[in-house]
Amino acid sequence: MKTIGLIGGMSWESSKVYYEYMNRLVQQELGGTHSAKIIMSSVDFAEIEKLSFEGNWSAIGQLMGEHASILEKAGADMVILCTNTIHLVSDAITGTITVPFLHIAEATGKAIQKQGLKKVALLGTKFTMEEDFYTKKLEDNYKLEVLLPEQNDRDFLQDLIYDELVKGKFTKEGKEKCLNIISKLQKKGAEGVILGCTELPILIPNKELFLPSFNTTLIHSQEAVNLALS
Repeated sequence: MKTIGLIGGMSWESSKVYYEYMNRLVQQELGGTHSAKIIMSSVDFAEIEKLSFEGNWSAIGQLMGEHASILEKAGADMVILCTNTIHLVSDAITGTITVPFLHIAEATGKAIQKQGLKKVALLGTKFTMEEDFYTKKLEDNYKLEVLLPEQNDRDFLQDLIYDELVKGKFTKEGKEKCLNIISKLQKKGAEGVILGCTELPILIPNKELFLPSFNTTLIHSQEAVNLALS
């Protein structure tokens, strides 16, 4: 079994879910008391949040590269970034390491393609929704049409994620608002929805969604486990 390297802490609320998913997936595959071989290097999210809102992505890229290098030197056979948004600086990671880096948008694109969908909604931070590092991969590599929430809904999601979800606050009101946003996108033709913030699947369980949903945390974890066991 290969060792999975995780860059975590963005936020730790979802990083702990990555750890749980990966261990459960390995146990399901191998049985018995098997668990995943994992190394984690975890950041202080307050520092990353501050740099994000300042637009200082070069500093974030340098930090991510440093943590990826730590993981490789510690024996990781691959690197996983436990967040959607910070994949904006994925080039800084791939330029630092020699082991594979598994991009969350690539894993998500494959999962959507397997279901044969063509038009999907994307919910996440404004960085994930409005920058092209995520949507461009889905559009160019998987020929998907990506629908975004309208501006006021993108503003709401940004505030919800940073003011509540990353702090472990998951409310009924927040969930209902997100479901309303998804409903509006469904009316515009969305065949499925990407929960493109790793905390969103904690807020909105799959059973409560009325469209095929793509839990990026689980999809990313499955991709890592597949490689670890290959």
